[in-house]
Amino acid sequence: MIRRLGINPAALAYAMTTLGSGMINNIFSFYYVKLFVNKYKISEGAFHQSQVVYMVWNAVNDPLFGYLQDTSKVPCCSQRRLSILYGAPLYSLAFLLAWFPWRSYAPGDWLSGLHLTVALCAFDGMLTFVLLAQCALFAEISSHHQNRLRLIKYSQVASLVGSSSILFCGVLSKNMEDFSAFQAFSVLTAVLSCGCMLYTGFHSESRFDTKAPEADTPRSVDGAASSQVADSASMMWRLTWQILTNRDFQLFVLMNFFQVFMLAFFNNFTIIFTEHLIPPDVLPSLAKSVMYGAGFICPQLLVLVCQGQLQNLGYYRIILFTFYVEVGMAIIMLALGPHHYYIMAFFLTANMVIVQAAFSLFSLPLADIIDTDMQKHKRSSPLSSMVFGTNALFTKPAQSLAPMIVLNILNQFGYEQLKDPGQNSNPSALEGLHSVMFYLVCLVPVCVAALQALAWRPFSIRSSHTIDAKYVDC
Repeated sequence: MIRRLGINPAALAYAMTTLGSGMINNIFSFYYVKLFVNKYKISEGAFHQSQVVYMVWNAVNDPLFGYLQDTSKVPCCSQRRLSILYGAPLYSLAFLLAWFPWRSYAPGDWLSGLHLTVALCAFDGMLTFVLLAQCALFAEISSHHQNRLRLIKYSQVASLVGSSSILFCGVLSKNMEDFSAFQAFSVLTAVLSCGCMLYTGFHSESRFDTKAPEADTPRSVDGAASSQVADSASMMWRLTWQILTNRDFQLFVLMNFFQVFMLAFFNNFTIIFTEHLIPPDVLPSLAKSVMYGAGFICPQLLVLVCQGQLQNLGYYRIILFTFYVEVGMAIIMLALGPHHYYIMAFFLTANMVIVQAAFSLFSLPLADIIDTDMQKHKRSSPLSSMVFGTNALFTKPAQSLAPMIVLNILNQFGYEQLKDPGQNSNPSALEGLHSVMFYLVCLVPVCVAALQALAWRPFSIRSSHTIDAKYVDC
């Protein structure tokens, strides 16, 4: 039935996890900082402590889960679809932890800090377990560039639909002003998300799931003489070192670290910057909801529109071009100043779109790195989860560093006392805070995108879009 509709079953099954995770990831990343800072009134110290714990856990769990999924003989870990099947319900439940306070929090309540720590670690742990398996599927469903572009295409359509959760959530809850409606919508979203990811768990398949294992070789470990060696710490470190010494991997990780920083910067603070820098009589609540929704929906549209360019130019040039665009837009906004409100709204939205759209392509260079690693070391199966997990080891800390650094800067200029833009406050203090916000909005993209361009230019895998296949699909 699906094939008769012209839909590729493998790509559809892969994309359903993108749909499910997109529904909940976007809501979580967009609202959790505002929730804990503005509504739960967490202290700055507790916020930073939670972010430090999260940063450590966020970095460590990816390579550990990656090694587990690549070397384990337990089906729920070693088979990608089963990892998603069993992880999906826990992933959706972890999403709900943040939105239901454990009691009525007083300002600076220690329990709100513990709540944030648990919510962040639980959500990221399950996100890592499920999405590492999906990332591995991307590299293992096919090695053909056209097939990978089809996975990207289906995934972007799914992400487009999933990202609409931000729009509907903003409209129905009035950007979290109606917190009961926000909670109800979160529960509905968690249920739908779980159902989508379960579809992947039942219907997706890696090429290597059906391969008969070699007599003395565990899954994905080349040249291992026994399961004891495969499970040893020395084997894990040897494989990790092989990945880390790949120069293209090093360049990609450096560039990706800054991209994750930018994603967290815009996802966590766009709603705060918009409320302070754009007056409500210029952009009412509904218009802001549409703006936030566009920031999450348009990246997928942009990637879909650029499918031809991806095929003809390759991801390397397109990603590099986005860095130049970010720098150019930020310089123009800085020159215009903070009082061009509609241009400011466009600038914030366009940055969210470009940063997220470029990030959506990052599975392509990682898949190419996995392919070259497999060829170089003559592996029987690729170290897909380990490569994605090792990448996350170095890039995930940026998810914590961005909110910690930015909130610290804002609080130095009185944000903790001026967080409600509508309250009566000292006009000069508010003007100083808004000035700092404006310079953050402009200067952070200029500096970060320039560093990314410098890191990305030496990347050597630039022509995979011209190669039919790097190894034969099974």
